[in-house]
Amino acid sequence: MPHIKTRDGTELYVKDWGSGRPVVLIHGWPLSADSWDAQAMALADAGLRAIAYDRRGFGRSDQPWTGYDYDTLADDLADVLKETGAEEDATLVGFSMGGGEVARYMSRHEGKGVIAAGLVSSVVPYMLQTDDNPDGVPEEKLQSIADGILKDRPGFFRTFLEQFFGVGFISSPVSDETVDWAWRLAMQGGLKPILACAQSFGHTDFRGELPTFRVPTLVVHGTSDKTVPIDPTGRAAARGIAQSQLVEYDGAPHGLTVTESDRFTNDLLTFLGRGRPTTATEHDVQLVDR
Repeated sequence: MPHIKTRDGTELYVKDWGSGRPVVLIHGWPLSADSWDAQAMALADAGLRAIAYDRRGFGRSDQPWTGYDYDTLADDLADVLKETGAEEDATLVGFSMGGGEVARYMSRHEGKGVIAAGLVSSVVPYMLQTDDNPDGVPEEKLQSIADGILKDRPGFFRTFLEQFFGVGFISSPVSDETVDWAWRLAMQGGLKPILACAQSFGHTDFRGELPTFRVPTLVVHGTSDKTVPIDPTGRAAARGIAQSQLVEYDGAPHGLTVTESDRFTNDLLTFLGRGRPTTATEHDVQLVDR
């Protein structure tokens, strides 16, 4: 089943690997389901079913003019669960923008069929800097994303992805080829979807939806994430979700699923009961105490 059709007729490309309890992986902006390949293969090898799909407007999915708000994107997620038969005992894992789909599914669809959740480098609960969210990202910085894309999309994404992976002047946690690969994924997205989704993830407030997470939730975030700062997102999400476990990766950038791939994959498998627990310091693993 390489494609499924959503309720509004949009076709989404779906990768469905392995068998067993379903784990649905929702990718970040501006990538595609391929960004989850390392984790998807590990999940399938561990006896789980890994389902990853290209968000509408990205990768191999359709690029309609509308539908880039989180209500529609959460409905798309619900349709993926239905069409793949993954409506029971599912775990939803959202990276970056994808965390918003998880949050909106938990509120809008009442978490139907979900037994666990994961928020990885996620924008939840709120990215935008406001008077009551002082640690958020200033509006002018978010606007610079759209400005940069409209001026020189290929050049913007090259610079963006270098920051995404924590590439520095002297050292880099990833190869140039990895940045090139991510750049190619980013360039598959349509201009309208890219801009509309940037507006959505930068301005949607999920703070009131955190209580709708009524399942065990793994929150993973890098302390050196310059794309989605940890204080208004990962740490705030963990404080607001009752059954949450916050795992901080000291010094890790936004793209930790790649830069810390082995560690993250094992932490995810451990959360799902299929990995090997590791010894961690109190600085990078915190159990949220209620």
